[in-house]
Order: sequence, then structure tokens, then C-alpha cells
Amino acid sequence: MDNKLLDILVCPICKGPLVYRKSEQELICKADMLAFPIRDDIPVMLEDEARTLGAEETV
Repeated sequence: MDNKLLDILVCPICKGPLVYRKSEQELICKADMLAFPIRDDIPVMLEDEARTLGAEETV
């Protein structure tokens, strides 16, 4: 994942910052409790594709 891209990407819902989880290949929005997948080095920033984080998942 390109660091320059990570610097400019925001959550498509709340426009808040995202946290990159390299091991899971996900971008996490803490505010919305969503995980956006990264497929073939391309972030999929669609709400329909996001996974809801469980209460036990912490960033």
C-alpha cells in the first residue's frame, strides 16, 4: 500500500481518518466501526463492501 495514498484517503462516510491494518489488508474507520478491504493493492472504499467491526475488535 502506497504511503502517499494512505495520507490522502479518508472514510467515504464520515470523512475521518483511516488506520491501515497490513496483516488483514484493511483500512479501518474507528468512528464508523467499519473495515474497508484492500484487494490487489486497491482500496475498496464502498460502504456496501465494508465489514462492520465487532465490539471486541480494537485498533
